This record gives sequence, C-alpha cells and structure tokens, in this order.
Amino acid sequence: MSVETFRQSRERSTPIAVSFEFFPPKTAEMEQTLWTSVARLAPLKPNFVSVTYGAGGSTRERTHATIVRILAETKLKPAAHLTCVAATREEIDTVARGYWDAGVRHIVALRGDPPEGAGKRYVPHPGGYAYTTDLITGLKKIGDFEISVSAYPEKHPDSPSIEAELDVLARKVDAGATRAMTQFFFDNAVYFRFLDKVRARGISVPIVPGILPVQNFKQARNFAESCGTSMPSWIARRFDGLDDDPATRKLIAAAVAAEQVLDLVDKGVREFHFYTLNRADLVYATCHLLGLRPAAAEIRAAS
Repeated sequence: MSVETFRQSRERSTPIAVSFEFFPPKTAEMEQTLWTSVARLAPLKPNFVSVTYGAGGSTRERTHATIVRILAETKLKPAAHLTCVAATREEIDTVARGYWDAGVRHIVALRGDPPEGAGKRYVPHPGGYAYTTDLITGLKKIGDFEISVSAYPEKHPDSPSIEAELDVLARKVDAGATRAMTQFFFDNAVYFRFLDKVRARGISVPIVPGILPVQNFKQARNFAESCGTSMPSWIARRFDGLDDDPATRKLIAAAVAAEQVLDLVDKGVREFHFYTLNRADLVYATCHLLGLRPAAAEIRAAS
C-alpha cells in the first residue's frame, strides 16, 4: 500500500462531523418551519447547533427562547451567538450569564454587523466590547465557555487584506477561541488557499468550512455580494432559466451542494458547518451523501 493510498484510507475512516446554524423565528409560521427543520436534522447527531443573534432586545429574547427550547426539548447541544453591537458590556455580560445559568457552554463570539446593516461603517458601542477579542476575554471571565469564531477565506469586507484577516483570527485564537467557522464560499480552492495561509501563520485550531446550500439562487447571490463572497459564473449558469421551475431548481441545488462537499471530503475535510436558513431538506440530503445516517428509531421519532 502506497503512502498516499494509506493516507486516503485513514481519512475516509475518520467520521464526518457536522453542525447546523439556525436563526430565531419572527412569526408563528417561521417558528413551525424552524422546529420542523430541527426535528428533521436532529437524528443526524450534529456536534452542536448554533442560533444567530442580532442587536436589540426582541431579537435577543427570541434567540434566548430558541436556545432554551432546544435545551428543554432535544438532546442537541446549542451554541448561542453573541455580538458586540448595540449593547454595553453589562448588557452582554447579563445575556452571557443567562446562557451559562441555562446550561449553555458554547458561544459563537462575533463582532456583528452595524445596526444600520451590512456595508455600513462599524463603530464600537461606547460602553460595549469593541471587537471579538474583547468579547472573548469578557466571556472567559464569566464562565469556561467553549468559544467558536468566524473566519473569512475571502476576507471580511472591512479587512484591508487577507494578511490583516489572519492577524484578526490569530488574536481571536490567542484570546481563547478553539474553533473557527468560515463564511460560506462556493469555490473550494478559495478555502484551501486560506487554510494554507492560516497554517503558515501558526494558527492550529480547526477551520471548519461553512456551507450554504443554495435554497434560492437570487438570495444566495445577494448574500454573497453583501459579505464579499465570490459567486462563480458556473453556478449562475446552472440556475439560468429556472426562475419558474422550482422542482428543477431544487435538483440543481442538491447537485451543487453535493459537488462541493464531496470534493472537500476527497481532499481530507471531515467537519462541516451548514447555514440551514431554517430549512432542512437540502442540508439533510447533503449530509446523507456525506454518509450520515440516523437510526431507524430516530427517523420514526422525527416523523
């Protein structure tokens, strides 16, 4: 057996690990969609599920309520998003203590977008945590949280360069982050180029690829434009002419997601973070292709 064959055999024997991101629902209909998706995906036994968080009291309350229900009604391990925007340190600390008291031990620490929306200039709250590193330091004083953070293979829109992006990531790891989950990308070469730079920089934490199955091409394109993610022209060609053909769009979306994750697996990736947009079908199908199978009893329980 050659060294390369041995390496590939060993990699394929390593279990695939996944995590899922949800967002707190705003309406009764959205709530039903969320919990249907949670029930559908829970039997795949993700490492954790994260719930996003926005500025403002009502959003914080919805995030907390979603986290508490996950703890109470499922066996899933929730990771609560926390950001620096539009809140004082005391307010954020209160939220963090509430999570700790509820049993949450994992936080996704983020700077967050400006309250005016992505693309606007970020200005730290005068009484708040200025940046993610400050937030991580504050969280560690409250409890021994596991801390996940973001990473941007094509750099954050506010970063002047990839080198500056690496500096930011290194500071977050030095502050206590143990995992980075990437902004979604569609060109796997982008991820591997970034990973090479991360490792060359001496950063050794897992850099988990963030995967966005394309539920809606126009929506995905808008997401990509707002966060600086490139959208390869071949993806646009795949969906061209399908605006009024939802059934075929769904098939194409599944094929695009399958191509991306199977290529990553072939190149040694074993952990994935899925941006579900609170919808399960495409994510479930993609995980099935990764070899994740729920037990028969769990399938019955989720149905």
